[in-house]
Amino acid sequence: MIKVNAMGDPCPIPVVKTKNAIKELGGSGQVETLVDNEIAVQNLTKMANQKGYKVASEKLGDNRYKVVMTIGEAAAEEKKDDICVPDMRGNKLVVISSSHMGSGDDELGAVLMKAFIFALTQQDELPSAIVFYNGGAKLTCENSPTLEDIRSLEAQGVEIMTCGTCLDHYGLSDKLMVGSVTNMYAIVEKMMGAGLIIRP
Repeated sequence: MIKVNAMGDPCPIPVVKTKNAIKELGGSGQVETLVDNEIAVQNLTKMANQKGYKVASEKLGDNRYKVVMTIGEAAAEEKKDDICVPDMRGNKLVVISSSHMGSGDDELGAVLMKAFIFALTQQDELPSAIVFYNGGAKLTCENSPTLEDIRSLEAQGVEIMTCGTCLDHYGLSDKLMVGSVTNMYAIVEKMMGAGLIIRP
């Protein structure tokens, strides 16, 4: 077993450290990662599920968590699994970094953003995913004026991802109403793999 100490490390360092430890295993074994917050636990669990690793987490005390991943045949297949056929939506990624669209008048910008997200729901060709970060994280949370439209997009197969660090910064970690919590490592992976990135 390889033990990783990611206590106090900001996103996405716990995920990066854990991935590096998995590479050191050489095909099979266990990696145990210590972190100090629940968002890091969620990020690690999501990464393990995406890669097909067995994962278990445990709260050891205040601000102390253990995540254990068991890697078997999935590790040997990881490189092969990373090669995927583009889906019919052309792998378009929408990136939303603010609760309003454009600059000049924030009230107008909020109206424009609501209209933009509604317009997305009406497109024949939908994006594969929408990433919300910084002020954009507010749009996937309780009382968001765009919530129903974002839920509609998710129901149509669009992956909805919100930055966990941003939710934490704005005090919204328990207010997320649609999609999943993500981290900067996963956001960068989405951007690097996108055929087209759209920023309203």
